[in-house]
Formats: sequence, structure tokens, C-alpha cells
Amino acid sequence: MKKLLLLLFITLFITLLSGIQSHVFARGVEQKPAQFISSIFNDSIPKAQVLWLSKADKIIVADILQHKFKLLRIRYWQKITKKNNESVWILNEIGKEKPITIGVNIKNQQIVQLKVLAYRESRGDEVRHSFFTKQFDSAKLTKKNKLDRHIDGITGATLSVRALTKVARLALWLDQKINTQ
Repeated sequence: MKKLLLLLFITLFITLLSGIQSHVFARGVEQKPAQFISSIFNDSIPKAQVLWLSKADKIIVADILQHKFKLLRIRYWQKITKKNNESVWILNEIGKEKPITIGVNIKNQQIVQLKVLAYRESRGDEVRHSFFTKQFDSAKLTKKNKLDRHIDGITGATLSVRALTKVARLALWLDQKINTQ
């Protein structure tokens, strides 16, 4: 009887522990990409388009990201009106060890919103908050493919800050690319 109770207690403990663990890791998803896209285009979502990258493009992308880029194509959503040219990019970049999913909304070659959609790292998640991401609002790309402003870092989140900065630069470059084709 004691063994049965002990076994029942251990099973219950492990079940509770695994439930807590999955809850902790599930917190990394802030918003699903489809929800982000829908919020930008007010539920009038344009059809997804694909940008194929040439070898020359991949060299520029690798320079921006500071590592080789493996994808051949990138999906994006674009809405063009008389006054605005707006695009949305959902991109992933490694922070320290795991990918960070980032949504970037660009209107008329400047960032309107940069949002962390999924953060999977164990540290540095302060980059998810608006006090940090607001720094990217209205950022533009220079001729040297750099941001036109300095982005303040966060102690303990250096690699995550770099990841978001690289994605901002990449999204602006990609937006420029689709608008000059």
C-alpha cells in the first residue's frame, strides 16, 4: 500500500512539474505571425508574395546578418496605395542559441513597428517589450545598409539586441529591394 501511494505521489508530482515546465516555455510566443499581419492590415490581408534572392542578394543579406543566409526566398505581404507603400516581413534570427521570430512593418521605407513575436532564449527577453522596440520606430536604412540611428542596448541581452537590429536592417533592405524591382 505504501509503495502504491508513493508511486501515485511521484506520478502526480511529475505530472504537475511537466505542466509547469511547458507553461514556462510556452510563454515565448507573444503573438502568432498571422495575428501580427492581420493587425497591420486591419483584417484586409493582402496575398503573401515571395521574393527570390539572387547570389548577389544573398551576399548583401549575409553582410547585413553577419552570417550566411540559407533561404532562397522570403515571404512578405505588401499593400500599395496612392499615398503609402506598406510591407510586412516575418523573419527569424538567432539570439544567443535559439531563433527569435520578429515581425517588421514598413511603410514608405521606414519602420512603423518592430515586434518580437516569439522569444525562445532563456535570457535577454527584455527586447520583447515596447520600451526597447520603440527605438526602431521611424528608422530608415542608410546607403551603407545601416540604421539611421543608434539603438541602445540592454545589459545581459547584447546578442538579442544585435539580432533585432540585424532583422530591422534586413527588413528595410528587403523592402527597398521589392520597391526597386
